[in-house]
Amino acid sequence: MEQRRELVNRVHREIMDEETVEKLAGVLPPKASVCDRVKKSLRSYLHLRSLSSCIKSSLLGSIPILSWLPRYAIKENALGDLISGLSVGIMQLPQGMAYALLAAVPPVFGLYSSFYPVLIYFIFGTSKHISIGTFAVISVMLGGVTERLAPDSDFMTSWDNVTNTSALDIPARDAERIRVATAVTFLAGLFQIVLGLVHFGFVVTYLSEPLVRGYTTGAAIHVIVSQLKYTFGIVPLRYSGPLSLIYTVVEICYLIPKTNVGTLVVSIVAIVGLILAKELNSYLSKKIPIPIPVELLGITIATLVSWQADLQGKYKVDVVGEIPSGLQPPVFPTTSHFGQVIGDAFALAVVGYGIAISLGRIFALKYGYKVDSNQELLALGLSNSIGAMFQCITVSCSMSRSMVQESTGGKSQVAGALSAIVILFITLWIGALFEDLPKAMLAAIIYVNLHGMMKQFMDIPALWRSNKTDMVVWIATFLLTVLLNPDLGLAASIGFSMLTVIFRTQLPKYSKLGQVPNTEIYRPMEDYTQLREVPGILIFRSSATLYFANAEMYQDALAKKSGFDITKILSAKKKLEAKRKKNEKQKAKNAAKNNVVDMEVELEEHEKKVATIDADAELDPSLPRAIILDLSPVNFLDTVGVKTLRSIVKDYKEVGVEVVLASCQSGVIDNLHAGGFFNDKVTSPVFVTVHDAVLYCQSEQTYISEAITGTHL
Repeated sequence: MEQRRELVNRVHREIMDEETVEKLAGVLPPKASVCDRVKKSLRSYLHLRSLSSCIKSSLLGSIPILSWLPRYAIKENALGDLISGLSVGIMQLPQGMAYALLAAVPPVFGLYSSFYPVLIYFIFGTSKHISIGTFAVISVMLGGVTERLAPDSDFMTSWDNVTNTSALDIPARDAERIRVATAVTFLAGLFQIVLGLVHFGFVVTYLSEPLVRGYTTGAAIHVIVSQLKYTFGIVPLRYSGPLSLIYTVVEICYLIPKTNVGTLVVSIVAIVGLILAKELNSYLSKKIPIPIPVELLGITIATLVSWQADLQGKYKVDVVGEIPSGLQPPVFPTTSHFGQVIGDAFALAVVGYGIAISLGRIFALKYGYKVDSNQELLALGLSNSIGAMFQCITVSCSMSRSMVQESTGGKSQVAGALSAIVILFITLWIGALFEDLPKAMLAAIIYVNLHGMMKQFMDIPALWRSNKTDMVVWIATFLLTVLLNPDLGLAASIGFSMLTVIFRTQLPKYSKLGQVPNTEIYRPMEDYTQLREVPGILIFRSSATLYFANAEMYQDALAKKSGFDITKILSAKKKLEAKRKKNEKQKAKNAAKNNVVDMEVELEEHEKKVATIDADAELDPSLPRAIILDLSPVNFLDTVGVKTLRSIVKDYKEVGVEVVLASCQSGVIDNLHAGGFFNDKVTSPVFVTVHDAVLYCQSEQTYISEAITGTHL
């Protein structure tokens, strides 16, 4: 191991407070007012050249394809984008159909959702590597809405005396579910557009990584449970609201004896075959340039077997059914559903954007380009709102397809456009060939594709070792999502995550700092063994900012660390002061009488008590003569925080203890000025570093000591 070279830092300078630093550094003048900035902007906009350049930059920013497509490097990128586009397009076919089942709509609408939104994102998106289209978590959230507003029970027709069951009007049910799904998708797109226009892209910062991973894992459980009916060939009752997942699992367990054996066999064979094929794909990934289209081969083989063996007729295996060829004409979503789905639409908008921007930033960081968070909101919003008019379901970014798009050589958004062309070809000419595809095969594809999300359970031990609060957020988010459903679970999870932030600021760590020997560095006394406590000086620090929620705890912790019961001392002094004044008045009244001597004796006893109180605070050598408040962790002060600091300085000064501030950020200094901290009654200096404050306090103590003894003369 290489020995680190020792470097020496020697700095000789005067003790510096904030005022001195501002003079030396040359502080900037105050910022112009909002009115002045608006006037300046208007003057620049009115200038013809500025106006034209502004329009050009706005156009290029709003439609990114105009800026990157003319500079597209065909020789470097075309082949990689072509291979990537074909690979992703082939994946879109089975995944689009499978995730449409999650949304409780016919599979063909998953194909539509893999075409229109992808082309729109190609024009307006800024990420070069993410694959837009259907996504399991988004589809299962959408499926909860469609099944809630268009349940099977609303479309039961005549009773069949032979089978003792009522017939289900499937075409009418599917038509209504499409109307609900497109209404949700349209509103979700509008929400994303509005949030993008008001530059609300930072909202994704409230979706921390533990929250997103816990949420997607919980949503994956909903996905798995929703597909069990296709695996076992049963028809469980539809439950909605909190704990609906638990009720559904109980219902499925009750119906397992009625399992369709043919459907179960298809499911087991499909799952085992897909797992083995994917393992083979991983083994050959370094030897072949294009991955084997496992899902495409799976649905092709399953369709051929189902058609040849007549699985639907002989074994009652549920199949996809009619897949109309061609594209649907645009239809505006049904506005009557808007009021019923507005909350669900907002949840879908936030979750869909959060997943897309998170993955987009990962690829952008890896390949060194920038993803505009607000433009991504607009791109996703347009993809959803325009796509809804062509009967598309809500889309986001697929993790598995994005990884394939990146690993097969995709370089730009052109890969996404090529995948959309593949889906168009399938929809126009090939889609009808998959009408005999068993739904159990699509469920198997979903199960196998969710294995990555199931691996996220390994986050729990990793977070336990690194950050237990994040682990609690992960587990709470997972449980809330599972128990309350994805829509309510998301809101509850964000609320819980915010509470953890509040608790961290309300319950910070309060420390007494000591000096690292022979340095100007100060660290918490409870964390180190070799620190030296500065005689007569208390250096106090809180790990959180100071504001209304923890201001009282800050004062209590300071009193505990300092050894002063400041409230008790001041209260006693006020009582004795009031008694002294009362005695003086009584002395004046009795001046003409013979009680003067007695009153003087009582007054002397009172003054001794006051002196005793003062001595407790001023003469006890174990108590500090000065207090330094290290405000380096504080990033803002509200009015309560400023008043708290002012009160601390004033109260401790009354008992002869000077309080000074150190290591304040510039914003905190502004808060102190704006809050009226600096006035005639408060003269506490603010120092650049803790060490400057220590040297100042030591010099003041020396000066006072010399003044008392007379040695300074």
